[in-house]
Amino acid sequence: MRTGHRDNLQDPASGVVHLIEYVMVSGILMILLVVMILMVNSTIMEAPTSRLSYVAFTDIGNGISTRIVDLYAIAPSDGSIVTAFDIPDDVAGQDYIVTVGQGSSSLDQDIKVSRNDVEIHIALAGIGASRGVTGNTTGRGVNRISYSSGGY
Repeated sequence: MRTGHRDNLQDPASGVVHLIEYVMVSGILMILLVVMILMVNSTIMEAPTSRLSYVAFTDIGNGISTRIVDLYAIAPSDGSIVTAFDIPDDVAGQDYIVTVGQGSSSLDQDIKVSRNDVEIHIALAGIGASRGVTGNTTGRGVNRISYSSGGY
């Protein structure tokens, strides 16, 4: 219901101006929201995942190093021995690779646990100069360390 005189009515174009203003402001805010979502993903999601992976890979590498050294300590002078162990299937929902091989110098060997941009090197504690240790695995399934006095 309209009240008042015809002179008090607003200009019909002012309604369109308010609508266009609303659409423009909403559009700019939506663009800023999309940009923020893209930026926040790398800051909030990827950085903590990398830190978690670094710590988990260090623990995994230390555990494998300990198992290899323990097997070396009880290795028979004539014969073979095999041990099975399990490591986490994934870290932060992604697979990883464990490689045992040559370290930074010719006498050292190390354990490399890696995935994409995260790579950890753990020294193989003290047996690198006396025994050659090589191999690789992933976290899936049960893993084995084997030793044979005759070599493989």
